[in-house]
Amino acid sequence: MARPVIWIPRRLSDATLERAQATYDCIINWDDTESTADRIVEMSARADGIIPCHSEHFTAQVAGRLNARLKIIANHSVGVDHCDLPALKARGIAVTNTPDVLSDATAEIAMLLMLGAARRAVEGDRIVRTGAWDFWSPGFMVGKQVTGARLGIIGMGRVGRAFAAKARGFGMEIHYHNRSRLIPDQEQGAVFHDTVDDLLGVADFLSLHCPATPETTGLMNAERFALLPDGAVVVNTARGALIDETALLAALSAGKLTAAGLDCYVREPGGNPGFAAHDNIFMLPHIGSATVQTRDAMGFRALDNLDAFFRGDDPKDLL
Repeated sequence: MARPVIWIPRRLSDATLERAQATYDCIINWDDTESTADRIVEMSARADGIIPCHSEHFTAQVAGRLNARLKIIANHSVGVDHCDLPALKARGIAVTNTPDVLSDATAEIAMLLMLGAARRAVEGDRIVRTGAWDFWSPGFMVGKQVTGARLGIIGMGRVGRAFAAKARGFGMEIHYHNRSRLIPDQEQGAVFHDTVDDLLGVADFLSLHCPATPETTGLMNAERFALLPDGAVVVNTARGALIDETALLAALSAGKLTAAGLDCYVREPGGNPGFAAHDNIFMLPHIGSATVQTRDAMGFRALDNLDAFFRGDDPKDLL
């Protein structure tokens, strides 16, 4: 019996590719370049399944053009905002993701961004790196203390809870908003707020961990930045679409916000060129899940979903 053909449009971890090739006939994009809509449509005629990343976009238009041969899209990501799920479902194409396995790695990056933004890491690095460090006083490079501060989390799913667990190590007071309140064992003493606006008023630090949906696009706009305490710090390791970037710059320039820590942007790759002039924006290039262990785990989770599908079972992470 012929093995299913799988298209892998980005260069996944070595362990993932080794396992994939042992089970499937793989078409691998070794050049690791992004695929256009036309390329995705073309490859759907050559593959029974695809393991895409968030860089491959399955819009309604693309979904309508996919070849009937394609049966499953096993995403190498948790977020699926790059997939029009109703359009793909209408074509009878199964879609899966990779939850659970990247929570800690992403929470680590959120902690790095929070600390770096609060303690002026960009400015400090620049001063030392350029040889400009020729002065000290008690008022030099004074930042915002994390320990004991109030942390607001929007989206208390796996990543949000992992971040809260790490923040408790700094003695932070955890507040959160979620679509529904957590059970006590998951809440771990965190204070639930039934609206975003109510949460913002107490968030000395705010970290975003919710998916990008039509309802959450532009979630943090000028009106909501205004609800934060003066001098707040905003962190985003979820999706760039959650923040109105023009409003963020305005809040930083006006001094409403002390700083921001960002791992994702409205435009990716590339980010927002307007951010570069601001030392109080600590930026990373969307690397929240970029550890060896996590990349292997994400690839293996995608392959687990493919394996289940092709043996006739429902994948664990079927959406």
